[in-house]
Amino acid sequence: MKRAIELAQLGAGSVSPNPMVGAVIVHRGKIIGEGYHQKYGEPHAEVNAINSVLFKYPLAEEILRESEIYVTLEPCAHHGKTPPCADLIIRYGIPHVITGSPDPFSLVNGKGIEKLREAGIYVTENILRRECDMMNRRFLTRIWEHRPYIILKWARTADHFFAPAGGAQKWITSPTSRMLVHRWRSEEDAVLVGKNTALTDNPGLNVRDWTGRNPKRIVIDRHLELPADLYLFDQSQETMVFNSQKTETHGTVKYLWLEDFDHYLPQMLTYQLYLMDIQSVIIEGGAKVLDLFIKAGLWDEARIFTSQQHWGEGIKSPEIRGLSADRTDSGPDTLEILINPKSKLMTELFSAAETTSI
Repeated sequence: MKRAIELAQLGAGSVSPNPMVGAVIVHRGKIIGEGYHQKYGEPHAEVNAINSVLFKYPLAEEILRESEIYVTLEPCAHHGKTPPCADLIIRYGIPHVITGSPDPFSLVNGKGIEKLREAGIYVTENILRRECDMMNRRFLTRIWEHRPYIILKWARTADHFFAPAGGAQKWITSPTSRMLVHRWRSEEDAVLVGKNTALTDNPGLNVRDWTGRNPKRIVIDRHLELPADLYLFDQSQETMVFNSQKTETHGTVKYLWLEDFDHYLPQMLTYQLYLMDIQSVIIEGGAKVLDLFIKAGLWDEARIFTSQQHWGEGIKSPEIRGLSADRTDSGPDTLEILINPKSKLMTELFSAAETTSI
C-alpha cells in the first residue's frame, strides 16, 4: 500500500477534481503490475495496473486470478469518464482487493466494495487509511464540505513584518523558498490574490521556477480598477476576476459578478469555486484577504515562511492560531505549517499536533 501511495502522488496537479489513486498488483508475494490515475478523464489506476500485467505476461489472465490488488481508494462502481473499475476487477477474477480509503463520492460510497463482495471477491479495507486520506484531503474536503481545500501562504520577516509600508515591493524569502512556492502552485488548482497585491507586486502566479502546469489565477477586484497591462491579464493562463460589475469572458480572462462583497465574501467565493470544480486554492495575499479568510475560519492549512531579515517597520504579518503540523528549514528561511483546529478532517489526520499562534 505504501508503494500504491507513492504511485498515486505522481498524479498531483493532473487529476483534479478526481482523487489521486495508485494501484499495485501482487502475485505470490511479488509485485507484477503497477498503475496510477495520470490525468483527469483518462484511465484509472486499476485499469493501468491491470493493463501493465496484460502487457508483460503471456498468461496474464491466469496470473491475475491468483493475485491481489492494492488500491489507495475504493474502486469506483459507476460509469463516469471511464467504466467502473470494480467491474474490471471482477472481469479478470482478481480474488483479493485491499483498499486504503473508502470513496465518499455519492455514486461510489461503499457501492464498489459491495459489488466486489457480491461477486465473491475478498475485500480488506482501511489499510494505511490515514495516509490515504491525507493524500486526498483536497478531494475529501470538496466532497464533504462543498468547497475547495484552502491553503493560506505568506512570508514574514523575523520581526513579523509582511510587506514594506507605502506599497513598495521587496523580497522577504530566499530563492529556495520561492522555488518551493512555485512547486506548490503546480500541485493546486488555483492561486488567489487581492487587488492590492495584484497592483503592487504585478505577480504572474505561474510556475516559471518549477516544471509543471500553471494554476488558474483568481483575483478579487470589486470595482474593476486593475489596469489591463498587468501580468494577470496576459492571456497565458485561465484567470478569474471576481467583481461587482459584470460577468464576461475575454479570451482566458473571465469576469465573474458577485452580488455582495460586504457579507460572507470568503464563503461565497469558495462556493462559486466549488461549483466550478476547483478542488484546491492557495491564497497568497495580501494581508487583508488573508485576514478575511482567517477571521471567517475558512482555511485548512497555513504555510508561513519566516526569514532572517529585520525591517523594523512595515505592514504587520497576519496573526493565526492553529495546530502545528510541521516546522522545517527552507534554505535560510523557516517554514511552519499550521492546521485549522476547526477542521474535523485535518484535526483527525494531525491528532498529535499542538496548538500554537503565529
